[in-house]
Amino acid sequence: MLVSYLIQVIAIVLLFAIDQLSKMIITMNMSLGSSIEVIKGFFSITYVRNTGAGFSILEGHMGFFYIITIVALVFLIYLLIKSQKDPWYNKAAFILMIGGTLGNFYDRITNQYVVDFLDFVIFGYDFPIFNLADTFLCIGVGLFILSYILEVRRERRGL
Repeated sequence: MLVSYLIQVIAIVLLFAIDQLSKMIITMNMSLGSSIEVIKGFFSITYVRNTGAGFSILEGHMGFFYIITIVALVFLIYLLIKSQKDPWYNKAAFILMIGGTLGNFYDRITNQYVVDFLDFVIFGYDFPIFNLADTFLCIGVGLFILSYILEVRRERRGL
């Protein structure tokens, strides 16, 4: 059991490190507001600072984000510990959500903003700019939803 916990902690630290390294590369090599088009009309790397949550909602309310993030982290860690007998994808969901939450939380504590840089235009819609921590969070939530759907199906089948 201890080895399993250690692997999970290493995975969370690795996700956090990847997120922070990507943000460091952006901030050291790009000026705020600059953009590099990678795939014409579809994907650019654009350096912005976000003082809000997703889509810049609640911009500038750092105290609120600190409290919500700490509560979320405690809850996610509890769920990860509780999920040790669950399928791997359920644990992976919590690991991804914890890693992503820590990445953006660290930014908010140290900078008072989150570094965002992944800029997509999808079917003409200029999607809000985001970062790897946001990606980890979204994949984690997706895995959690998938896990829930699979569990409901198993229960309906009596397995």
